[in-house]
Amino acid sequence: MIELIPAIDIIGGCCVRLTKGDYAAQKTYDAHPEDVAKRFEDMGVRRLHVVDLDGAKAAHIVNREALERITSATNLIVDFGGGIKQESDLRTAFDCGAAMVTVGSLAATQPETLLQWAEQFGADRFIVGADAQDGRIRTHGWLQDGGMSLREFVAFYMQHGITRVLCTDIARDGMLSGPNISLYRELMAEFPACRLIASGGVSSAADIRALNAAGIPSVVFGKAFYEGKIDLPALLSELR
Repeated sequence: MIELIPAIDIIGGCCVRLTKGDYAAQKTYDAHPEDVAKRFEDMGVRRLHVVDLDGAKAAHIVNREALERITSATNLIVDFGGGIKQESDLRTAFDCGAAMVTVGSLAATQPETLLQWAEQFGADRFIVGADAQDGRIRTHGWLQDGGMSLREFVAFYMQHGITRVLCTDIARDGMLSGPNISLYRELMAEFPACRLIASGGVSSAADIRALNAAGIPSVVFGKAFYEGKIDLPALLSELR
C-alpha cells in the first residue's frame, strides 16, 4: 500500500499552507503544530513531513522549538526540511527528534556536501527534495534553475545510494488540481528502486488511490486534508 505522509508547514511557529510556494498566499490552520501532529497520530498515521518555511527563506533552521514539540508529543516518524544548509542545522534537526531530513537546494548546488553527510550519518536518514518544473530542477525557493534535469538529478543520487526522493511538481503544489501521476509513473519505470514520495496537487482520496494503483510508494499531502477533502481515517482503513 502507498504510504500516506501528511505535511505540516510552519511559519512563525504555526501550521500553514502556501499556494505554489508563494509566501504571500499563506493560510494559517493551527497555532499549535504539535496538536495537529497528535491528531494525525490518533488517526493512524505513522509518518509526518515537517517543513520550516521560515528556515527555507532564512537558509538556517528557525522553527526548531516547533519540531521539538512535535517529536516530543508523538511517536511519529518525522522527516524535516527547510533551512538545512550547514552540518549544524543537520545536527539540530536530529537532536530535535527528526528521524530523517529532506534536503532540496543544497542537494542540487552542493551534492558533495550531501554525499559526505550521507556517509557520516547514513544514507537512509536523507531524502533529496526534487522540486521540478517543466522537467527541470528548481532551487532557492523555486526561484532558480538547478542546472540539471529532474532525471539527471534522481539518477545521480540513486547511483550514490540515496534512494528516497521527494518529487514536488511545482505547478501543482497547493493547487488541488491532481498529482502528476504520469511523471511519477515514468520516474518509477526508469528508477524502480527509487523510494519515491509524490508531492503536489493531491486534491482528494481518489488522487491517492490513483497514485497507489500506479505503484507510487509514498505521497505527501496537506491542503486537501486541511480543507476537508480527505477523510484520512477512512482512507487509511481502506488502503490497509
